[in-house]
Amino acid sequence: MVNYKLTYFNGRGAGECARQIFALADQKYEDVRLTQETFAPLKATFPFGQVPVLEVDGQQLAQSQAICRYLAKTFGFAGATPFESALIDSLADAYTDYRAEMKTYYYTALGFMTGDVDKLKTDVLLPARTKFLGFITKFLKKNSSGEWPAKNIPLVMECDLGLVGIDYWPSRFLVGDKISWVDLLVAEHVADMTNRVPEYIEGFPEVSGGV
Repeated sequence: MVNYKLTYFNGRGAGECARQIFALADQKYEDVRLTQETFAPLKATFPFGQVPVLEVDGQQLAQSQAICRYLAKTFGFAGATPFESALIDSLADAYTDYRAEMKTYYYTALGFMTGDVDKLKTDVLLPARTKFLGFITKFLKKNSSGEWPAKNIPLVMECDLGLVGIDYWPSRFLVGDKISWVDLLVAEHVADMTNRVPEYIEGFPEVSGGV
């Protein structure tokens, strides 16, 4: 029996997609939630000095998307064919590009940088959102197979802010006829951003699934 241990902070962020893969696979794992105080003495023990970190029978794997890819391949959420897997990876890469484009807004909104949050929302976040969700919409329209089994996926977690649920569901899968890890990655982010910026999802009905 393989033993899994996922270490991240007590919030959603870069660890949430991996948690959701575990939930979808109905796989038990040790869910370690750090605070800034408990993270500090452990930082030097992590491969890149940051979290999330996944341990598989004691072996460490870092970087959130590498973790998700590994778990998705292990539990069957990485595409049915090599080409589907490559499409999923391409969407994840597009997501990484988008996150780089909007990070000034995001870090300022979280208090890690200084700046005019409202101006950054208009000048940085919303243009990046429009570009990225436009790409996502194209994939959703092109892929006519599969619908999200929303009632069967426990996309609810408990963090230091209380219970946080994902109330965003796309209209269909991004790739193929089965849920993949990039569906979870995008869904979690859109849910998070819609909670922060209610107008984030406006104009993208395929992405919101009608919510």
